[in-house]
Amino acid sequence: MQTIADCVGDPRERTLLVLLPPAFGTPGDFIDHGFVTMIRERGLPVDVIAAGASADHYLDQSVVARLHAEVIEPARARGYGRVWLGGISIGGFGSLLYRARHDTVEGLLLLAPYLGSRPVLNEVVRAGGLARWQPDMNAPRDHEREMLAWLKAALTRVEVRQRIFVGYGLDDRFAPSIELLAHALPHEQVVSGAGGHEWETWAGLWREMLGKWKVG
Repeated sequence: MQTIADCVGDPRERTLLVLLPPAFGTPGDFIDHGFVTMIRERGLPVDVIAAGASADHYLDQSVVARLHAEVIEPARARGYGRVWLGGISIGGFGSLLYRARHDTVEGLLLLAPYLGSRPVLNEVVRAGGLARWQPDMNAPRDHEREMLAWLKAALTRVEVRQRIFVGYGLDDRFAPSIELLAHALPHEQVVSGAGGHEWETWAGLWREMLGKWKVG
């Protein structure tokens, strides 16, 4: 997994933020669009690793295992005790799925997160939202339903819910599904505004989200 690191302090005293790009994105996109610069401008005690999870990692469902073995565990070995995940679109899905399988992650910063395919999300919509949705035990056991089942349970736990931040453009094609999550979170953890599924929108939302994020 290709990575770009911006680590400027003692790992024992800083929070590590691991960023996952959208489909067809690269770790370098976070640099090019100012995501790391915005963190530095705010003086946050945060080190950053942008990890290049590829489409193949999601298709073969190896993204969590590879992220754990190639990025998170080596970072832990270097001394990082606090790790947050941040992801855009499919990277948001990867962040959620990792958190579903590893409860040692402090929290999540999600931009325009992809939450699943239409058939799976339709189950949630028909049920009246995540709180009312019950996973269909006759449906295939896949990583989308696994993540959503975890999210449904996690949103009932204050200590988990208060560490999930979401941002999205109101014109984003995923906006209706993202709102299934956004509406279940405290309003101070949600940022939204004009714009679609694109880097210009995400960069503006990121700046606003950083202003709400309590690092730790």
